[in-house]
Amino acid sequence: MLEILANLSFWGHLTAAFAYVMMAIWLLHKYGSSSAKQLMMIIALSVTAIWAFATTVSGVNTIYAQATETVRNLAWFSFLFFLLKGEDTEEQPRTVNILYAVVAAILMIQLGVDLATHFIFNAGNNVAVAISSLILRVLFAIGALVALHNIYTITAPMARWGINLPLAALTSMWAFDLNLYTIAYLTREIPIELQATRGIMMAIIAPIFIIASRRNSAWKFRLSRSVAFQSVSLIAIGIYLLLMLFLATLLEFFFEDYAALAQITLIFGMSVGALLILPSGKFRSWLRVFIAKHFFQHRYDYRSEWMRFADTIGFPGEENTPFHERIVKAMADIMDCPSGLLLTPTNDKQLNLQARWNWRTADVPAIPATKHSASYFENTKYIVNLDDARAGTDNKIDPTAIPNWLYEQENAWLMLPLVHFGKLTGLIILAKPRIMRGLDWEDLDMIRTVSRQLASYLAEASSQRQLIESRQFTEFNRRFAFIMHDIKNLVSQLSILARNAEKHADKPEFRADMIDTLKSSVEKMNALLARLSSHNKAVVKPLIAMDIGEIVLKSVHSKRLLHPMMVNVSEGLFAMIDAERLETILNHLLQNAIEATDDGSPIDINAKKLGENIEITVQDNGSGMSEHFVANDLFRPFHSSKADGFGIGAYEALTLTKSLGGELKVMSKLGEGTKFIISIPIENNKQAKTDNAKTDYIDDANHEGSI
Repeated sequence: MLEILANLSFWGHLTAAFAYVMMAIWLLHKYGSSSAKQLMMIIALSVTAIWAFATTVSGVNTIYAQATETVRNLAWFSFLFFLLKGEDTEEQPRTVNILYAVVAAILMIQLGVDLATHFIFNAGNNVAVAISSLILRVLFAIGALVALHNIYTITAPMARWGINLPLAALTSMWAFDLNLYTIAYLTREIPIELQATRGIMMAIIAPIFIIASRRNSAWKFRLSRSVAFQSVSLIAIGIYLLLMLFLATLLEFFFEDYAALAQITLIFGMSVGALLILPSGKFRSWLRVFIAKHFFQHRYDYRSEWMRFADTIGFPGEENTPFHERIVKAMADIMDCPSGLLLTPTNDKQLNLQARWNWRTADVPAIPATKHSASYFENTKYIVNLDDARAGTDNKIDPTAIPNWLYEQENAWLMLPLVHFGKLTGLIILAKPRIMRGLDWEDLDMIRTVSRQLASYLAEASSQRQLIESRQFTEFNRRFAFIMHDIKNLVSQLSILARNAEKHADKPEFRADMIDTLKSSVEKMNALLARLSSHNKAVVKPLIAMDIGEIVLKSVHSKRLLHPMMVNVSEGLFAMIDAERLETILNHLLQNAIEATDDGSPIDINAKKLGENIEITVQDNGSGMSEHFVANDLFRPFHSSKADGFGIGAYEALTLTKSLGGELKVMSKLGEGTKFIISIPIENNKQAKTDNAKTDYIDDANHEGSI
């Protein structure tokens, strides 16, 4: 059995030596020493081959095997160090250096113990030294596995694909070593089965490094800042607990009689201190700055910052924060500032206070900045550090462009101009952050990029406001155009009434009708004036069951003094209708028919049921219209065949007819007159007739005659 295990160990380690030396040669030929990470990979493979060859030649328990194993571990651990490091030219964070230096020191101590065991303590006869060596190997294996886990967890999920293979291979190697030396420590004997199969295990994982090198030859990966923040927090908690345990032990040693009271006091005091410090915004700010400075190549996680920026601008949140306050908050969050102000230019180039965000104590005057300030920031786009301005250390700053109240506001930190296409859209003033720091090139680039984006949002908001105002004027002009058309119709009616009064003023019946017409005209004029008011809101009345014949007769009655008319209205024309809209339609059509008829021939008005619709026709024998005008211009606003026409009546009649669910058709020829046909659907006719059964406006079955 021992002979079989010895052969297995020999051939396994020999195979591993051959595999790793071939991989090192292939990588050197394929990629060379193009980067420190690639060079470290080649060195680690070469040292692993040397360890496997030394174990094959001298045996597994010799000083040569143990020493080369330690050097192998150091090489692979150095590879992890360079993997966590950024680009080759970048300075390694001090904190990372310290953490890896501690684990490397364990390796150096282990190597020293191994050498001392061989050359000083009679080749390992000292049990205490041998056990110490085993403990050091177990500690290193644990530390190495923790380092592997830390690298994997702090790597962004989308970047883990490039490093998971080498991390898996190294995990297998050091997990095997952990089991080997843990069992040896517990049993005080080296498990020969695990030693014999160690070479085979190393040979099996060898191809994984080749696949990993082909997959990610540059060995680049990106850290996840959120996980890094949590990892550092966990480390801090662990250090805190260890410190508490250490101090409690010291108290027990020095104050034996009062140890319990001292320990309780210590634990209570440290707990209270933790509760005061950990929730502090200042502490969190310090921790973020510390992590960014010591663990990352760049200060900002640009993906996270941009997503937070988009959420801040796009979503008011539960507090329903106004848009301009969100502009300030978006910039303040990036710079870790607790508050800020936003100044925006007016039409006369002054700067007014537009928004405050968490800065109610800032004493801002009525005119925060002059035209000179606006012009200076618009032309220079210069980011002003107010501390430098107060100290006079920045020669690029124009002191006169900074308002005096900002010099006095000691908490004010930065002035950030927002310029869009050469035009100043706003000026953000940020308060000092909880943890003061200097601005570097990365801060300035970030500020300029975000400022351009915020300037575009402000410019868009300003354009939208101007567009709304323009739409309000357009709506007012549209409303005014319809009202002017209605006034024109009323003037025409009164003019015709005045001419007819010269002929029929002596008739009592005419005078009574004339008074009714004048009252109706005055009421309509007052209604038109009310419609001009900006506070008047158009209300669409619901359709109700009414007798259409009644509405037709009412409309004709208001025109009876102006022109002869022939009316034929059938009975039972009930439908769901808005009387006011239908009256407006009929008034427009009747007025057009009157104006188009010069010879005094009567206008024919008919209303009857036709299938599922009620059809109303208004026909005159006037001048008529051409087919081209009917097809292209009749229903277009502001197009009229009359010299003094507004071109509104037919357009409004068509629009109102459609709002009732009906259709408006026209048939006309030049010199032969015009016929308008209003078709309105009958909805719930039976119910409509029932609801109006009590009406006594219509007494006869048919109304025919000349008015």
